[in-house]
Amino acid sequence: MCIMLENSFSKELIEAGCDEAGRGCLAGPVFAAAVILPADYFHPLLNDSKQMTHKQRLEVRAHIEANAVAWAVAEVSAEEIDRINILHASFEAMQRAVEKLSVRPEHLLIDGNRFYPRLEIPFRCEIKGDGRFANIAAASVLAKTYRDERMEALHEEYPVYEWNKNKGYPTRTHRLAIAAHGLTPHHRQTFNHTAGQLELF
Repeated sequence: MCIMLENSFSKELIEAGCDEAGRGCLAGPVFAAAVILPADYFHPLLNDSKQMTHKQRLEVRAHIEANAVAWAVAEVSAEEIDRINILHASFEAMQRAVEKLSVRPEHLLIDGNRFYPRLEIPFRCEIKGDGRFANIAAASVLAKTYRDERMEALHEEYPVYEWNKNKGYPTRTHRLAIAAHGLTPHHRQTFNHTAGQLELF
């Protein structure tokens, strides 16, 4: 099924779509991406990355990287998440990605309902923007795939937590492994590792 997304919100300005991945995880960094797409960009599989298969995400990622005006991915470590909290870490990861872009955007389109900027670039927040705007969807694909690859690499170092499958999210298997083996340096120490529900704010 082909999803028709708006290419961007601002048609007159150079706009970067921004999204993050891994905010609700117990372990690993939070990743974010910023993507500036050409006005005529289209890929029939592009959607909110959570609605795509792993194979589709990799196919679309390659297409984005080959055809975007500019793209960048950045991260904030678990240690820094513990220091500044996950919400601020998510915003910081987005801004680091923006700073890495080879083209400076004139406007940012942020997935979500709030944003605390330190960059002097106008922005707009869009709730569920990754399912409505192509540039945010593209950022969601990049952030998700790059973070997944990091967690798969960390799995080789700490296989009992099954990060190759859960990517650091609070699954039952992950929580049981924490109970049995304790926390690693990659776990977010300030997160609740035993409760059934995670508080992000």
